[in-house]
Amino acid sequence: TRSESITIQLAPAKALDSRDALTKTIYGALFLWVVSEVNESVIWTNESEVRSSTGVLDIFGFECFAINSFEQLCINFTNEALQQQFNKFIFKMEQAEYEREDIRWDFISFPDNQDCLDTIQGRPTGILAMLDDECRLGARGNDKNWADRLYKQFIPNKNQVESDNTRFRATAIDKGRSVFTVRHFAGPVKYTATTGFLEKNKDEIPVTAQNLFDTSDSWLIKDIYTIQKKETEERAPTNKSGKPAKTKTVGQQFKEQLTQLMNKIESTEPHYIRCLKPNDAAKPNMMTRRRLTEQLRYGGVLEAVRVARMGFPVRMNHSLFYQTYRVLLPTISGQKLPWSLEGREAQKLCISLVDILLDKGKKDFDAGTKSAHEDGITRSEKIRRMQLQPIPMIFPKTDVQLGQTKVFMRKPAHDALEAHKVFHQTAAATIIQAWIRGLQKRMSHLILCEAALTAQRFYRGCKGRERWWRLREAVAGDLLTKIFRMLLVKRRYITGKTGVILFQSIYRGHATRRVLATIKIQSQVRRRKHHIAYLKLKSATISLQCRQRRGMARQVLADLKHEQKDIGKLKQNNEKLKTEMASLKAMLAAQAKGDANKLESDKELKEKEEEIKRLEKRISQLEAEIEKEKEVVKKLEKSLEDERMQVSKHKEQISVLTQQNQNLLKNPPPPSPRKAMSTTNITPQSAPTKVEPQPQVSAAPVVASQVVTVVDSKALDEQRALVERLEEELERERAARRETDGEVIKLRAQMSGVTLNEDELKALLPTDEDIKSSVSLPVVETVGAIESKDTTDTNDTDDRIIEPVIQTPTIARIHNKGPDKAEVKKTSSNPLRSPADFLPMIKRGIT
Repeated sequence: TRSESITIQLAPAKALDSRDALTKTIYGALFLWVVSEVNESVIWTNESEVRSSTGVLDIFGFECFAINSFEQLCINFTNEALQQQFNKFIFKMEQAEYEREDIRWDFISFPDNQDCLDTIQGRPTGILAMLDDECRLGARGNDKNWADRLYKQFIPNKNQVESDNTRFRATAIDKGRSVFTVRHFAGPVKYTATTGFLEKNKDEIPVTAQNLFDTSDSWLIKDIYTIQKKETEERAPTNKSGKPAKTKTVGQQFKEQLTQLMNKIESTEPHYIRCLKPNDAAKPNMMTRRRLTEQLRYGGVLEAVRVARMGFPVRMNHSLFYQTYRVLLPTISGQKLPWSLEGREAQKLCISLVDILLDKGKKDFDAGTKSAHEDGITRSEKIRRMQLQPIPMIFPKTDVQLGQTKVFMRKPAHDALEAHKVFHQTAAATIIQAWIRGLQKRMSHLILCEAALTAQRFYRGCKGRERWWRLREAVAGDLLTKIFRMLLVKRRYITGKTGVILFQSIYRGHATRRVLATIKIQSQVRRRKHHIAYLKLKSATISLQCRQRRGMARQVLADLKHEQKDIGKLKQNNEKLKTEMASLKAMLAAQAKGDANKLESDKELKEKEEEIKRLEKRISQLEAEIEKEKEVVKKLEKSLEDERMQVSKHKEQISVLTQQNQNLLKNPPPPSPRKAMSTTNITPQSAPTKVEPQPQVSAAPVVASQVVTVVDSKALDEQRALVERLEEELERERAARRETDGEVIKLRAQMSGVTLNEDELKALLPTDEDIKSSVSLPVVETVGAIESKDTTDTNDTDDRIIEPVIQTPTIARIHNKGPDKAEVKKTSSNPLRSPADFLPMIKRGIT
């Protein structure tokens, strides 16, 4: 009857479709509701008072995946339309600036993608239009038929692969897979027609969803459904007969909204922001070149740059152009071409500068390569000719256009000017470097002269101290002889005293052992008597106990037999068993929870141990670097000592030669013809021995002929500073290792149910004195092995010794004597303990 209702169960596939349709409807209605609420909160009540507004449009970029569907087609269609508007906007900006600056320019052709837009949105043969037609067929329409219609429309011929406008493409294999390709401005994209194009293009609210929304108790569901119905009624106007027209598809709605958006953009002043993703791994300081190039191409930036470079891509104002390229004419006087623009017209000076540059470039090109060894040229000109010459400054004058406020340059002209600017800057830098290097050499010469004088003064001081030291050695020799004789007498006395004490100790030990042996024999005899009596008493007691227990067992057996016949007693025993089973289950659950906590603690403990290993590796590296730098310092000190020894030897030679000169002045030898003939062959070392008529003869030639090398102390100071810096870094690493050890000790204590305070933690960690005293220990010993046992066994009270394997100079032995006491033995101090050292010290809440 009419009052009755019939419920039909849906198949699983139909139920899933109904669920997806309901979810899609709720999502779309909720989106419209959010937009309505936001607009109501930010909208101005009186629109006539609004003078200007700012809007932000954020869209997806160009998308091309392995499988592309209806969503990618809509997004790429939007990007095509925005790219066309962007190209027109850039072209208009270029044209407006050229006309404003009043320069001569030619028409610039830019790429037009209108044919691609017509392929997608054209009626009645566009991709979206044919999709709407296929949706109107209802159950007869499907994705496969829609793809076949596209192939017949764009590539009707049998062997045709590409459409006439080259925007649509599909091979024989693509046709079999229902795949077609659209060539967008950023590249070709393959779309798979069998990915639900028709289902995604439909925008119908299911009848079941309408009934649910109408009868819903939630105010939010009713509000969003009201907005959805209002939006549907606005999109579906009534036809001539008064009936509402069919609901528009998603493709039609998308085209209408895109048209409104383009009209809005054209009526405003747009500004474009291109966001680039440097890499797909979301890591800092990492840039993928290929990924950025794809984004620039897909965003239309490369096309915009190409359009700009077809005109005048380089633009500079007059003052900047003149100040930048005036340095290209250093030989032109300031009267002909001034260096400053104060009180002068910048545009005329720029015209003069370009004319002179072009004339000079043509002359240099006609003259060819100039020699750097030409006579009569300055040093600066010689350096310029020795440099790598730039490209010749020959380009059409029309490549440089001077506007009202700016100078417009094409790329060849700008490259030539920049090359010559770099050339002149390099030559100027070379000249400055030559002067600075000469100044440095002169300063180095003066420093070496001062160092030679200092070395001479130091040598004279060393000789004086040497004479004073010899006097001290004579006095110390007598004192050493007296002390040596005293030590011999003292040694004989100590040897005799030690022998007497040893003899006395041996005798007293022998007497004491005899007394102790006697006492031990007596105690053993007495113990034996008491032990025999105890054994007899024990045997009698055991016999008595056995007899008593046998009687008690017989009584218990009789009671049990009697209880088995009693049903009430059986029920009571059953209840007791159930209670015991429940308690066992609770114990097992608590034990499982403890195991889970143990796994988390073990994981955290492993992370701490890995961090400790990393710190140990870093500390070893720092110690190796410190040792290396110390070796370098020792080598430098050794070389400095060698130089000092060499200087002392040179000074001795100088003193010897000076003494010879004085002797020759006091006792001149008689002249002989043979000696006069041999004076011309005297070497530089023997030159001071020749008798000259001057009043004084010095050893200056000898000093001048010796080469004195001085070790630079600055390098030694730098090495020492480097060693100090490495030691400070090592101290920081050790402090970090100490903090990590403390955390590991706390974690192991918590795993065993023990809470350690700061004082106990400090007592377990090594002190600074232990660390300093153990730095020089090179021996590493491994003792024992770690025994892996189940820590959950609370009955394990056997004595055991756990000796962890540590790669440090310290050997830690920890003896667990049952659950009530633990003994810790240290064989040496350890500045960097392993976390495993403290594991045996914590056991089931007992430290």
